[in-house]
Amino acid sequence: ATREAVVGYTDTSGSVAYNLRLSERRAKATADGLVSLGVPQTSLDVSWKGKSDLAVPTADGVKEPLNRRATIHIQF
Repeated sequence: ATREAVVGYTDTSGSVAYNLRLSERRAKATADGLVSLGVPQTSLDVSWKGKSDLAVPTADGVKEPLNRRATIHIQF
């Protein structure tokens, strides 16, 4: 069965707690978009990382648009 992993991330601007909640909202919004396109919700694995696992390494407190993302990995 096909599985889709959706993960939300943020940049390092803001507190750890704020960014964790923001990355959760980002991941869930992406998952909702996939469901609206016909992807079965039961095939989704949704998680969030906050400001850990940066796409572009930066110091704490740096606003970096490339780190504000959600990724979708499709596993067949």
